[in-house]
Amino acid sequence: MTQQSFVRTFEDLVETVRAIARLFETDKVFIIGSQSILLSWPDAPVILRTSGEIDAYPENARLWEITQKELDPDFPPEASEEINAFFGEGSDFHRNHGFYIDGVDENTARLPPDWNTRAIYKEVDVDDRTVLAVAPCPEDAIVSKLARLSDKDKEFVEAYHAARPLNLDVIVERIKATTLEAELQQRAIGFVNHLAKQPSGLSG
Repeated sequence: MTQQSFVRTFEDLVETVRAIARLFETDKVFIIGSQSILLSWPDAPVILRTSGEIDAYPENARLWEITQKELDPDFPPEASEEINAFFGEGSDFHRNHGFYIDGVDENTARLPPDWNTRAIYKEVDVDDRTVLAVAPCPEDAIVSKLARLSDKDKEFVEAYHAARPLNLDVIVERIKATTLEAELQQRAIGFVNHLAKQPSGLSG
């Protein structure tokens, strides 16, 4: 049994991709949420990698669900539920790896509609094949954080901006490109304006 760790590493991301690729027999795994930055910034400051879980889903989630419904029309599972059952909090995976996988889907993160044109890709060896790990670029991941804007999201965005100053004009453009309700857009842009007044460029 591995002791619970709250600082994620690139190897954790690799283990996440392998676990989901094997369970769903998929060749592409999406990573969203704060730990998606591991794909572009594996040695990010610890404050940005402090999380007990990694949010992920397989590319073929919907096709897998259709197949499962054909097999069991009365109790068809959702892909996210399957991930949580096998790799979620309290699972054997959690005990063995010190972190868990949170099953999500393509609608969980409020991302710009064209985020996939800027996505970050990384090849991961899974048994005898190559699987692609896919994550939003950092700016789009930041937009998804601003869309929710919990206290934890605010801390993440502030810490990222302090370590690697964001192009705030680009962030605002991408907030406006989302399907966020007007009130949430204004709240997100207001926080960006707050960031613009803060010192940035601290080493991380």
